[in-house]
Amino acid sequence: MSDTLSRLQDALQSRYAIQRELGRGGMATVYLATDLKHDRDVAIKVLHPELASSIGPERFSREIHIAAKLQHPNILGLFDSGEADGLLYYVMPFILGESLRDRLDRDGMLPVDFAIRTALEVLDALGYAHSMGIVHRDIKPENIMLSGGHALVADFGIARAATEANSAQKLTQTGTAIGTPVYMSPEQSVGETVGPTSDLYSLGCVLYEMLTGAPPFTGSSARAIMARHAMEQVPSVQIVRDTVPNEVEDAIMAVLAKVPADRPATAAQLSEMLSMGLGTTGMGWTAARTAQRRTASRTGMSRIAVPEQDTGKRRVLLGSAVAVGVLLAGGAVAWGMGRSRSTQGTALVGLDRHNIAVLYFEDQSPKHDLEHVADGLTEGLISALGAVQGLNVVSKGGVAPYRGGTIARDSIARALRVGTLVMGSVEQESDSLRVTVRLLDDAGTEISKAAFKRSAKDLVSLSDSLSQEAAVLIRQRLGESVQLIRTRAGTQSTDAWSTFQRSVRARDRGDSLYRAGDADGFTREYQTADTLARVAERLDRSWPDPIVLRGTLNYWRSRRATDDPGLANRTIDSGLAHAERALALDKSNPEALELRGNLNYWRYLRGLEPDPVKRAALFRSAQEDLEQATQLNSGLASAYAMLSHLYANHPDKSMVDVILAASKALEKDAYLSNADAVLNRLAHATYDLGQFSDADRWCGLGRGRFPSDPRFVECELLIMTSKLNPPDPAKAWRLADSVLALTADDLDRRYQRLNTRVLVAGVLARAELKDSARALLRTARVDPEVDPSSDLANTAAFVWTLVGDTVEALNQIKTYLVANPNRVADFRDNINWWFRGISNDPRYRAIVGAPH
Repeated sequence: MSDTLSRLQDALQSRYAIQRELGRGGMATVYLATDLKHDRDVAIKVLHPELASSIGPERFSREIHIAAKLQHPNILGLFDSGEADGLLYYVMPFILGESLRDRLDRDGMLPVDFAIRTALEVLDALGYAHSMGIVHRDIKPENIMLSGGHALVADFGIARAATEANSAQKLTQTGTAIGTPVYMSPEQSVGETVGPTSDLYSLGCVLYEMLTGAPPFTGSSARAIMARHAMEQVPSVQIVRDTVPNEVEDAIMAVLAKVPADRPATAAQLSEMLSMGLGTTGMGWTAARTAQRRTASRTGMSRIAVPEQDTGKRRVLLGSAVAVGVLLAGGAVAWGMGRSRSTQGTALVGLDRHNIAVLYFEDQSPKHDLEHVADGLTEGLISALGAVQGLNVVSKGGVAPYRGGTIARDSIARALRVGTLVMGSVEQESDSLRVTVRLLDDAGTEISKAAFKRSAKDLVSLSDSLSQEAAVLIRQRLGESVQLIRTRAGTQSTDAWSTFQRSVRARDRGDSLYRAGDADGFTREYQTADTLARVAERLDRSWPDPIVLRGTLNYWRSRRATDDPGLANRTIDSGLAHAERALALDKSNPEALELRGNLNYWRYLRGLEPDPVKRAALFRSAQEDLEQATQLNSGLASAYAMLSHLYANHPDKSMVDVILAASKALEKDAYLSNADAVLNRLAHATYDLGQFSDADRWCGLGRGRFPSDPRFVECELLIMTSKLNPPDPAKAWRLADSVLALTADDLDRRYQRLNTRVLVAGVLARAELKDSARALLRTARVDPEVDPSSDLANTAAFVWTLVGDTVEALNQIKTYLVANPNRVADFRDNINWWFRGISNDPRYRAIVGAPH
């Protein structure tokens, strides 16, 4: 007899006669018992000690109390709960039947009608629970009981209690989230707040398993399974079982969408879709079925800040990418990235009032000498509101294009897809500053406003007061709590704060001048910014922000010293010295860690460290700093973006790691200054993985937002070489012409003239115009001046495989690997889909060697 069983029997002997253990799962052990008062068999679930300790009796009691209120014919009810000899337990009816897990283990594939009806009954239960504000969080076959021909959902409330109890440690200590990885939604696996669609995703996985005999994704570890949920395409159910109705296939693919907003929004909507598979009448989903029928693939969550552009040709993953600034050259994100109220990290739906844009405050002083104060207040408010759970606040890069403009407020709301606008002004009143803050709805109508005054000598208090006043107005607007989160301490010195804001403005002016091609103006403004930051540092020597800013200025000087390695090295050294000083003040400062990581990684990329051992150490150090920065500040988009670039160069990181980091970057800030580079990286990375619908989506988002960027026209042409859509040679030639027309640099244009010919040849080959493809390939002669790394040979090798000429394909692979010997291992051990068709050819193996 186990110690737990013995303890339970002793503690509950007056109420229950506990007989034996029935089984155990990830969170609890189940015992068969007799309820002595009512003379009935019951099942007693006892939480595992480590989980019980984490949850605690009070939280356990609260969640069980909530779950006990659920009264539905498809929900397994609760009779009792409590604490016995330190053991947390709850009592349920004992079901004469079996779990869905037992049925699956015995029979494998289940009858189609049975699977659909079981899912519909579970959906009835979920719809009821969701209407009560309760999300299950652990839908899996083990928690679905089968009795009397009906399904009963068990364990409501327990996963929620475990999630709350482990919120601070579920990812950092255990490496996973509460739930079962095989059935866990992508957002739950990364610890995001989950809503009803997470339960629907889990049920979609269960239904998939009922129909095919196996869940959609499995793997050797929880991390591997969760990564597959986040990144890989869901195999078609009908490929395994062609008797599954189209309507059911459509429903499964829709509910297994990676982004919650792309799934059916409610259990009722999913029920309507599945009901069609039983021959019942749908309610409005018929017209949407074709649009909903798609491979459930990752559609994107992300953001960050990097350099001006990724350099390099098609293999942009290995190009230059990194930025610390957050200015956006212009244009609103019209492609729906952001975080909704219920599921942070999902596409926005409608103009939700929880989606907020804080527009830059106006300087209404007579001499307009309070602009730096207005900017500092605006950016401080964006930061303060951005940390509030449940709000989706547009970053300062997103609102910058509307600064001081005359665009109608409702147009701004629609462009930014927000339901609430925050506006304000600052003006001088004697020795005080008067701040007015106003709330507008998405129609541009003022809802409420507040005004207050503070001494002009207490700007720090002014900023704090603004955040509090804005929170009150937003609380009234939403009708719910808006709890500001106190961030790490800043400065209490008004002079230091004011001087720092002036430094930031000088930095921003310098960035604008650099983009405009004014190198002298850039240098001048950066010198001003450094001087002001030095003064701010002296005014408050315990405040690390001015020091980090000075290091950032040096980082960008090094990035822009493209023709002067000596200057690049000196500015990197100076930037590192500033980073170390900031970390001496605060060793857990995420911005300082990111700065040090950026500087070391840039030195690595520039090849400024000749010693290979030291160079490898730079890479490792950069990775450690950037990863620690994101752990300390999960909203640090720029660090995620840099990590996505670093992972692309990492021998032990997969393309999935690259995509996850890049997606996270755009999730955290869709308005990154280098969003173009991140989107381009995502398009090419998903293409390389063979996820063509995702690649097409990322490419389309990039082209919609950056219509004059030739990279997004080129990637559209590249995707035409895949099997995503039927080949269209006429369109391919039009795209090739557009790439050349949009490419300004002469050397780049020469490269693209060759590159686009190779890609058009690929489209011709797919269209069975292979003679034309051969002729075009032969005109794309190697030009070492424009293609020193022989990237074109790699692409041409793929196109030669489409033509059917393996010998020429192998010759091109040889050419590429001679120029890039470090890529041999990839061709040997991580074979791209381009070359899988010839990878078993002995001649291919002779070139790349035997697999390891």
